[in-house]
Amino acid sequence: MRIYLIGFMGCGKSSLGRRLARKLNYPFVDLDREIEKATGKSIPELFDEEGEDWFRRQEQQLLHRTAEMPRGVIATGGGTPCHFDNMDFINTHGMSVYLKMNPVSLAYRLEHARKKRPLIGDLKGEELLESIRQTLAKRDPVYSKAHCIIKGESAKPSQIETLVFGA
Repeated sequence: MRIYLIGFMGCGKSSLGRRLARKLNYPFVDLDREIEKATGKSIPELFDEEGEDWFRRQEQQLLHRTAEMPRGVIATGGGTPCHFDNMDFINTHGMSVYLKMNPVSLAYRLEHARKKRPLIGDLKGEELLESIRQTLAKRDPVYSKAHCIIKGESAKPSQIETLVFGA
């Protein structure tokens, strides 16, 4: 079983994914980290140097390679499901879990995050919140195709385990 965690940047896909993988004794793959390891560059550097289209193609190739894993927890990038046929691929090759959060919670997390995000740059306050609202309005219809939707603000590995494998 492959479990794909999807949702907006900052919703907790990577941290929750690591904890869930440990709990299930599954391999963990963070698509963004794998791209950084393969290129030796950060995501912001790749966006600046290669462009978003190039990045999205690399992301799709890596996503498709996860189908070779017999089991695993995969943290996708925030935009991964929204490009190419990625959401259909995810739903065909595993169980998708959308960590849904409201824009205010996301803005708080992202404004206080240590790492730079290429799509929001140095936005703060109302500007950041409005950017999140606009992007989420476009992405939510895709994210909502997930097999399971849970509240990201309070998501726990045990909650995902129950949703995926039953009580």
